[in-house]
Amino acid sequence: MNHLTFLILCLSAQIRPVPTADQQAAPPHDSLQGAVRVVDLRTRALEITTGVGMALRVVRLRIAAETRLTAAGAALPLAQFQRGDIVRASFGTRPGGFVAYTIERVGRMSTTKGGGGGGTP
Repeated sequence: MNHLTFLILCLSAQIRPVPTADQQAAPPHDSLQGAVRVVDLRTRALEITTGVGMALRVVRLRIAAETRLTAAGAALPLAQFQRGDIVRASFGTRPGGFVAYTIERVGRMSTTKGGGGGGTP
């Protein structure tokens, strides 16, 4: 192997592609699916009731300016969320609590006539 070939091989081993913005690591996050319990427009937050194992948990998510709120793929203002909306959310931990990255409304809870749970009459 001549010196030029050796030099080219050494240099090419040092060249690495630079990751684009799409390829850079996303911030660590959790996700949940549950029902909206509280919409707090004053503090820009949602409380979501979700199931964890055999228990229920209420998670309060702050809505930042960059949080993406959607329904059926279209943008949705925070004021359009209502108690009982079924949502899917991804969020992360920041100082001061959980902050939502995305919240998608996927449906609404339906209520039965008389508020019954479908038990035996």
